Amino acid sequence: MKFTAYISPLIAAASLSLASCGEGAAKADGRQIMTATILPVKHIIEQIVGQDFAIDVLVPAGASPETFEPSPKQYIRMNESQMVFATGLIDFENALLARMEHKDNLVDLSRGIELMAGSCSHGRHEAIASRGRDAAMGMPHGIDPHIWTSPRELRTMARNVYEAVMMRYPDSVKYTRSYEDFDGRLRRLDDECRAMCEASKTKAFVVYHPALTYFARAYGMEQIAVETDGKEPSARELARVIDRARAAHVTALLYQSQFPKSVVEVVARDIGVACREIDPMAEDVEGNILEITRTITQSGQ
Repeated sequence: MKFTAYISPLIAAASLSLASCGEGAAKADGRQIMTATILPVKHIIEQIVGQDFAIDVLVPAGASPETFEPSPKQYIRMNESQMVFATGLIDFENALLARMEHKDNLVDLSRGIELMAGSCSHGRHEAIASRGRDAAMGMPHGIDPHIWTSPRELRTMARNVYEAVMMRYPDSVKYTRSYEDFDGRLRRLDDECRAMCEASKTKAFVVYHPALTYFARAYGMEQIAVETDGKEPSARELARVIDRARAAHVTALLYQSQFPKSVVEVVARDIGVACREIDPMAEDVEGNILEITRTITQSGQ
């Protein structure tokens, strides 16, 4: 069942529920609700607003945005949220958020980021409806949505959250202090990751799903993806991946917990390296980026 077909009955159900639930349904333990589409976005919001709001996350831990479908309850609470924060680049976001009742509550966190072409299946051309079709020109496979995997892009996302929050709550000095502290941590994280990448002999890595495109750009790394357009590689494509990895002297082959390990094990065995699990969808984006950097730069040392 396609997502667009699934969401239609939700709209009717949500409307009825909203009428019966009233304003109190927009509360969680006395706090107003903010909504994040994915866990990394929740982390960014929390660093700025702290515990002042109850933050709902649409895609739960361990789930893939590629196959995600929201529940009627999630749709209702999203429409009751004070603000909804999204990357603006993932297919499910645009299918869902296009049906928001209060579109002025939506905050697009990709604003101001130099977007990159990508071949991942949940960031195609249709995932940029809110940005205009011209944004996809020159990007034959669509836009890579994984902007939260690089500290540099994270800083822009954090600034977008902060500016949106301050527009709504302009008198909060606390949020300004929190944002400045968070931005400082991200600057230091960027410096640490860059230093590790520059000091490492490793300048390339193989990853099952191409989720580290922005990371690779930030630190001059080559990302060699096993999966293309959401599909496992053919025998010929797999041979090309292996040849590229050997030529680049790859020492790290990464795979995500949301994807099967079987194909990765074949590639790793042929290259002669070990598989290492990562989770780009983890909530602690700061610690996650640092751990991924260490995995790439220290493997084989």
